[in-house]
Amino acid sequence: MLIKTQFSIKDLENLSGVKAHTIRIWEKRYNLLEPARTDTNIRKYDLINLKKLLNVTLLYNEGYKISKIAGFKEEEIAKLINSLSKKNQEDFSLQAFKTAMFDFDHPLFTKTYNQLAKNKSFREIFYEIFLPLLNEIGLLWQTGTIDPSHERFISELIKQKIIINISKLQEESKEKKVPSFALYLPYEEIHEIGLLFANYEILSSGFATVYLGTNIPMDGLKHILKHYEEITFLSYFTVKPDRESVYEYVTRFQRILGTEDPMPLWIMGYKTIGVVDSKLPDNVKVVENLEELRLRLQKLKAS
Repeated sequence: MLIKTQFSIKDLENLSGVKAHTIRIWEKRYNLLEPARTDTNIRKYDLINLKKLLNVTLLYNEGYKISKIAGFKEEEIAKLINSLSKKNQEDFSLQAFKTAMFDFDHPLFTKTYNQLAKNKSFREIFYEIFLPLLNEIGLLWQTGTIDPSHERFISELIKQKIIINISKLQEESKEKKVPSFALYLPYEEIHEIGLLFANYEILSSGFATVYLGTNIPMDGLKHILKHYEEITFLSYFTVKPDRESVYEYVTRFQRILGTEDPMPLWIMGYKTIGVVDSKLPDNVKVVENLEELRLRLQKLKAS
């Protein structure tokens, strides 16, 4: 598979938030970018142009006039961005992570993360930086602006950070606890970041978990009940189930687990949008987002 290294002006608009019309003006009036052109005179921009536009956009959003930015040398732009990054860390970190994604630049990702970690907790980094980044990347992937390989690269690095912080929580645990939650993704579901961070939040709240991970057939859940009489299942539906509705999936869950008192099941993720609580069994609850999960866990801990 070829990695995308040339971008249309629409791609640049999607990535920078600057309208294509404005990019054309900047290009014509200030020679800001130097696109190649196809035989049919369509602009094509390389990675150097893309990264320059992202840097220019950051300075422009900070109040610098485009005419002034156009006169800066590359090293002057880099120096300005470095100094401004201390003031507006979130925006500059998002830009750095996007640059790391396009260059498959693990050291830049790590450097940016470590800078954030000096002033922010991991939870703050996830909610303030990683979530907006993942939402934006999802849209870019859907519109074809970025390759799946770009999305997977940055997603895997974020997963690594979640796993490292989960490991820290587990190492800090002083006592063995009976697990309160079993976390899993439905069969053929591979989008794991939401479930991983849910695991982090549950462990942070002081509850123990059994983390099963991705691609779990429902029959496999019965083995959990051989070890634990009471446990809450939590699952994250991003693209699965797709051959049945969420309501049908829940009905199958009840039938296959087959306990006299149905086990609680909390469901999260994109596929649960629009699911009506009143149409679900009493033991099944939709958790709309990770922030609601935190609130539910706080209430559970206080009860």
